[in-house]
Amino acid sequence: MEPGQLALLIFAVAFLILVIFIGIFLMRLTRSLGVITLDVDTIARSSNEILGNANTLLNDVNGKVKKLDPTVQAMADLSETVSHLNSSVQNVTNRFSSAKATASAGAGGVAAVVAKKATSAAMNKFKSKKTEV
Repeated sequence: MEPGQLALLIFAVAFLILVIFIGIFLMRLTRSLGVITLDVDTIARSSNEILGNANTLLNDVNGKVKKLDPTVQAMADLSETVSHLNSSVQNVTNRFSSAKATASAGAGGVAAVVAKKATSAAMNKFKSKKTEV
């Protein structure tokens, strides 16, 4: 054998070994890609189910928020009304205090009249309920 033929034979064997290793590598890569594809399909199905559940939950929360909106608005209105009532009570108290400062005997008389009227109204209500029973 000549040196050129020997070199060609060595090159052919090396090329054959390279092709075998590339073939083994490609087969392993194909198996790995198959496993990865199955895992990605499983994840995709699970994510679709999770998104469906999230949409259902979001719709449920939106419905409950719509039911709570009137309640929250009513509480805001009630808060505003209580604030106005508090302001009115303070105004009345200030008027009675200023009236008491100007005429100390008259303010006590007004408070006594208001208390007497409230007491008589309560007693009349109590008597009317007692006669109904």
